[in-house]
Amino acid sequence: MKKLCLISLVGLAFLTGCDKIERSLKGDDYVDQKNALEESKETSNQYQKDIQKALKSGKEAFPQLSNKVAKDESQVILSTSMGDINIKLFPKYAPLAVENFITHAKEGYYDGLTFHRVIKDFMIQTGDPNGDGTGGQSIWNGKDDKIDSGTGFKNEVTPFLFNLRGALAMANAGADTNGSQFFINQNPNNQADQLKEGDYPAPIIEAYKDGGNLSLDGGYTVFGQVISGMDVVDKIAAVETGDGDKPKEDVTIKKITVKQEAKK
Repeated sequence: MKKLCLISLVGLAFLTGCDKIERSLKGDDYVDQKNALEESKETSNQYQKDIQKALKSGKEAFPQLSNKVAKDESQVILSTSMGDINIKLFPKYAPLAVENFITHAKEGYYDGLTFHRVIKDFMIQTGDPNGDGTGGQSIWNGKDDKIDSGTGFKNEVTPFLFNLRGALAMANAGADTNGSQFFINQNPNNQADQLKEGDYPAPIIEAYKDGGNLSLDGGYTVFGQVISGMDVVDKIAAVETGDGDKPKEDVTIKKITVKQEAKK
């Protein structure tokens, strides 16, 4: 996971840059590319509509801004060697990430794994069986090419979820490379002073006063929010680290317990 330069909300839409189709393609290849182009245009148009809706919305439209767990949200307890973190998940906006996370949690995939990358005033990262940021895979790894070609499942970016302080997000090595690694945004420093009215919805600008990582918006799938236990996140972020931002003494996940699954 890398820090990204600041991107305004209005600029997050998926841009295809494909106004013409290569006419040299023949048969099925041509049809596939044409269909992909039409699908990408439709996705881009819908995203632009969502952006305009988000910019006009009040606080109630942004699920991260409420500690209540709604019926269409899931809830997990991430038990670590330094305490418990209570998190709600948003399958409405990030169905792939939530399904992947909950399935891994139920199967015990995360049990015993370390927080292998910890950067105070930025984030804490875990979910890698190798313990060094090089490993991990999704539940679809190679099983469904439409979701995961073996390099990871697609990013799910929405103008209704942001990298606010306490936001749970998928770590990746580039677009659409999501596997099993995830991070929790820990930065407590005001980010709102970097925004101007019209860039982001007003309730989100207000929320960014409490911290988060504004520069990550648009590049990572946000799929959950800490609703209690940020003191534990802060304790983990404060541990002494060595090479590669790895804690000198292991901080581990004991277990992830699924408290509620969203009702469809």
